[in-house]
Amino acid sequence: MADYFEATARSEPVCSAMEQKRSLDMDGFLHPLADGQRYPAEGTAYQVSRWINRAQVRPYEPAAGEPRSRPLQIFAVDPSLPRHRGAIATVQVPYEPLQPGPTGMIFETTETSPRTAQADLDNPMILLRNGYAPSPSQVEFHKQMVYAVCSLTYAKFQRALGRFVGWGFERSGDLNCPQKLRLRPHCSEERNAYYDRTDGSLNFGYYTPAPEETSDRNVPGATVFTCLSHDVIAHEMTHALLDGLRSSFAVISHPDVAAFHESFADLVAIFQRFSYRDVVEAAMAEARGNLAEAELLTEIARQFGNTVGLGGALRTTLDKSEPPKRYEQVSSEPHALSTILTTAVFEAFQTIFKRKARPYVRLATGGTGVLPPGHLPGELLDILTSEVSKLADQFLNICIRAIDYCPPVDIELGEFLRAVITADYELVPEDPWGYREAWIDAFRRRGIFPSGVDFMAEDALLWRPPLMPLPIAPALDFAHLAFHRSPAQPADRRELRRQACALGWYVTRSPECLAAFGCLSPQDPAVGRRHVTMPEVQSIRSAQRIGPDGQIVYDLVAEITQRRLVPGNDAIPEFEFYGGSTVIIDAEGMIRYVIVKNIDSTRRQKRQMDFLRTEYGSHFWQAGDQGCLKPQLGFFGHLTAI
Repeated sequence: MADYFEATARSEPVCSAMEQKRSLDMDGFLHPLADGQRYPAEGTAYQVSRWINRAQVRPYEPAAGEPRSRPLQIFAVDPSLPRHRGAIATVQVPYEPLQPGPTGMIFETTETSPRTAQADLDNPMILLRNGYAPSPSQVEFHKQMVYAVCSLTYAKFQRALGRFVGWGFERSGDLNCPQKLRLRPHCSEERNAYYDRTDGSLNFGYYTPAPEETSDRNVPGATVFTCLSHDVIAHEMTHALLDGLRSSFAVISHPDVAAFHESFADLVAIFQRFSYRDVVEAAMAEARGNLAEAELLTEIARQFGNTVGLGGALRTTLDKSEPPKRYEQVSSEPHALSTILTTAVFEAFQTIFKRKARPYVRLATGGTGVLPPGHLPGELLDILTSEVSKLADQFLNICIRAIDYCPPVDIELGEFLRAVITADYELVPEDPWGYREAWIDAFRRRGIFPSGVDFMAEDALLWRPPLMPLPIAPALDFAHLAFHRSPAQPADRRELRRQACALGWYVTRSPECLAAFGCLSPQDPAVGRRHVTMPEVQSIRSAQRIGPDGQIVYDLVAEITQRRLVPGNDAIPEFEFYGGSTVIIDAEGMIRYVIVKNIDSTRRQKRQMDFLRTEYGSHFWQAGDQGCLKPQLGFFGHLTAI
C-alpha cells in the first residue's frame, strides 16, 4: 500500500487550490518563543534538527559607496591552456573586505602544509593589479584562484535560488554562529581533491606525475596543483553547496545518489566555464560554431586527466555514440554512472543551442544554413559566443533551481528530471524554445525513466499538489514570516525555530497527515518506537525567484525526514532507512507540493538492501552500535574513483 501511495501521490491531484483554502488554527505558532520554551508537541510528536540554523550564512552586503565587485584574475580552465585560447580570465568577484588568507564572511583560507604564504587581496598594490597575476609557481595566486572560483560559484547559487545558501557540515562549536567554509589549496600530497563535511573544508591535493603519465603541455617532473583547475574547484565547491541544500544526499542509499552528486558538480563546473568569454570565443572559433567539436567547452579537468595517465580529460559532457549509452548499460561506480546524467543534460543544451543558432547561420549564409570553409565571420562568431554563454547561464539556473524540487533523501536520476520540469514550468510556463522537451528527449534516449510515471511527457512529469486536501498554514504565510531584510535573507534562529515547529506540528497532527508527508508515527504498534524516530524538520528556507519576464515567485522550501531501522537477513545486518518529503509552501501558507519518499516503501527498502551487498554499498555503509549498518557521511566528492 505504501508503494502505491508513493506512486499515486505524483499523479493527478485530488484536491484543488480552492479545497486547500480552509485555514488551520495555528495561533500557538504565530510568535517566536524565548529560549527554553517549547511549542505544542515539540519533542513528543516531531523534532527540529539542531542544524536548522545553518541557513544563517550571510555574505557581505556592500554599503552605499562601496564597490559591488572585485576584479581578480584566474585560470579559466587550468595552467595547461595556452593564452591565445583564453587561458586567463578577469572575473568580477562579489566584493567584501578581506583579511589576509584570504578570509571573508563565508570563506577562510587555511593550510595544512608548509606552503603558508598568505594572499593579501586588500593590499593597495595588489588591488591596483586586479589581484595576483596568474602563475603556477606563486602560492598567493593559488589561494586567490580558489577564493575567486568558490565566490563565483556561491554567487551563482545565491542568484538562482533567490536566497543565501547555508552549509551542511557538522563542525563542532557554536551552531548559532554562522560558520565559514575552510579552503585548503595545498591540503596534502595526493592525486585528489574532496569536500570534507566533518571538518567543513574543501581540500586540494598536489602531486608530481610520472613521465609516462604526462601529456599535453604538462612538463614531466613538475608539480601539478588541483587548486589551479577551475573545474576541480567549482566541482568541489558544488559538493559543499549541495550538501547545504540537501544534507541527506550524503546518505548514499543506492548508486543514483552518489552519481547525482558527481554529475551535478560536473554540470555546474562546465556551465560556469561558459561565462569566460575569451575561452568560449576561442573554442567556438576552432569548432566553427559546432559545440560537439569544442573540446575546451566539453571536457572536464583536462590537466588532471592528462597527468594521471588518462591521456585526456578526466570526464567529458559528450557521448558521441549513436544511440547513446543507456542507464542500464553503465557501471554503478558513481563517476561512471554520473556520465549518463551529465551527457543527457548537455545533449539538451546542444539541442537548444542549435535551435537558437540556426537563424543566425541562415542569415550569414544567404539562407542555405551551410557554412563555407574557413574562419567564421567575426559578427557571426560574436553572436554565437554571446548566445551560447547566455544559454549556459540559463541551464545552470535551471539545474540549481531544481534542487528545491528534489526529494529530501534517496534521489533517483529520473526524479531530477521531474524537479527540473516542475521548477522551470513554475517560472516559464510557455517554454517557446522547447527547453523542457529537449530535456525529456535526452533522458528518454538514455533510459532514465522516473518511477511512478507512465509517459515521458511534460504534463505527466510535473510534480502534483498533495493527494489529500490540506488546509492553509497561517503561521507559515509570508504575512507572519520575519526576515533579515527580504525573503532572500534568512531570519534569526528563534524565527527559524518557530517556522520549523509550525511545520512539524502541521505534519504530525494526525496519522493521515503523517502518511501524506511520507512518515510514520513512532507510536504505531506495528513499527515500535525503537525502530522509527520522530519526524524531523531538517530545514526551512524562504526563496525569492525572479523569472525571465520579471515575475517574482515567493515560497518556503522545507525538508522533513524520518529514520527507521529495517531488519536484515543472512546477507546483511539491520540497517538504517530514511524517508520523508520536500514541502513547498506559497506566500499564502498553502501547501503547493509534497515530494514524497515514503518511509514505509518496501520497493526502496529492497533496493537499498541490494545496494548494501555491493562493493560500493560496503564502502558507504559500515556497522555501528549493535551491528546496525549506518551511512558514512564524512568524506565524499573525491575526484578519483572509489
